[in-house]
Amino acid sequence: MRRIVLAAAAAASVGLAAACASSSSSPGSGGTGSSPAAAAAGSCTYSAIQPELYARGFLTVATDQPAYPPWFENNQPSNGKGYESAVAYAVAAQLGFPRSQVKWAYEPFNSSYAPGPKKFDFDINEISVSPQRAQVVSFSDSYYDVQQALVAIKGSPIVTKHSPADLKTYVYGDQIGTTSLAFINGEIQPAATPKVFESLNDVKQALQNKQIAAFVTDTPTAQYISSSQIPNSVMVAQFPSTGEHYGLLFSRGDPLVSCVNHALATLRANGTLHQLQAKYLQLYLSVPTIQP
Repeated sequence: MRRIVLAAAAAASVGLAAACASSSSSPGSGGTGSSPAAAAAGSCTYSAIQPELYARGFLTVATDQPAYPPWFENNQPSNGKGYESAVAYAVAAQLGFPRSQVKWAYEPFNSSYAPGPKKFDFDINEISVSPQRAQVVSFSDSYYDVQQALVAIKGSPIVTKHSPADLKTYVYGDQIGTTSLAFINGEIQPAATPKVFESLNDVKQALQNKQIAAFVTDTPTAQYISSSQIPNSVMVAQFPSTGEHYGLLFSRGDPLVSCVNHALATLRANGTLHQLQAKYLQLYLSVPTIQP
């Protein structure tokens, strides 16, 4: 739980919140928004943000277990490998934190966007920004724009028959609380109610056991799962972009959001985000799209 800040620290918090005050976010970002000029004014320095940290002297970053490629590698978020691990360390560096002062915490996906205090400074776990989630937590601006993709078993009917009308005829499954499950219900609108599972591992097992015809997940994850985790499976194609994107997740109203948004803006402007996407995600960015 984020500690209760005493009066002196609370005053510093107010000063940070004011100096790093949010303005409207970039169109479609879904983030809390930031003013790079305000953030650059000096109140987003390493020393200035200390009162706002979950653990003073450390940037505490959360994610789920297991942590999958290409977002992480070898199920070790702290090794700096994989897109999300690398982004977390790049943001930390912008805030003045060396790698030794970045601590990783475990946070289940479904718990991350629940209301209430958090045991971390931000969570990075392929969490899509949505209006519903943004009512109880705060998000940074986008660090990755998302497309959803379809995973199925090779040779199954959906691999070759996936027109919008065909897609409605299959049985799907997905992880509870995900935007992928929402995409199935809202965009595909199948005749049969999708099966809901507690974890992505359960979803993968259901596909292997032929309990479902297919599932939906973000394109890089779909490509990795189909190529490395589920024997005889295939990523059929991805769906047209819906404007979905991932944001770093914070407790509601956390003033650190503005400072992190400034860090992300710098990483976007200097090409770091593009370089990291090319390094870790390029394989997953050129795939066929299901036509409406």
